[in-house]
Amino acid sequence: MRMFLANLGLALLWAAASGRLNIANLVAGYALGYLVLALVQPLVGSSRYFAKVRQVLAFAGYFLYEVVRANLRVAHDVITPTHYARPGVVAIPLEPMTDGEIALLACLVTLTPGTLALEVSPDRRTLFIHAMFIEDPERTCREIKEGIERRLLELVR
Repeated sequence: MRMFLANLGLALLWAAASGRLNIANLVAGYALGYLVLALVQPLVGSSRYFAKVRQVLAFAGYFLYEVVRANLRVAHDVITPTHYARPGVVAIPLEPMTDGEIALLACLVTLTPGTLALEVSPDRRTLFIHAMFIEDPERTCREIKEGIERRLLELVR
């Protein structure tokens, strides 16, 4: 947490020094601050912060890729005369998670076009989702478990 706050401080310092407080300047200051902190890391001791930042960026890239891919698939199905959608409901068995992790997973599934989190079982072991394209329910389940769920749990734990 200390490194994160230091990085935010460096980003604000950069924005103040440049005289323009806007998002682009803050992002540039954050990136420069990250590089400075990475260079001085051997002097101040190791921190999990640098690995977590890389994990967040990797997760964001993965999720953005999935959202674009799902958008293209839904758009293709909408604009072509033949509809390829095979909608259905799939039960996804969940790893043991906190309520917050389950809520975050459900939100991320819902943000992906063509899928919608419907309900969590009372024992919090199953997430029911509706998906537009289900050729094989087991494959859909595996894609969510090995994709979003696994990466999300790596990120938050």
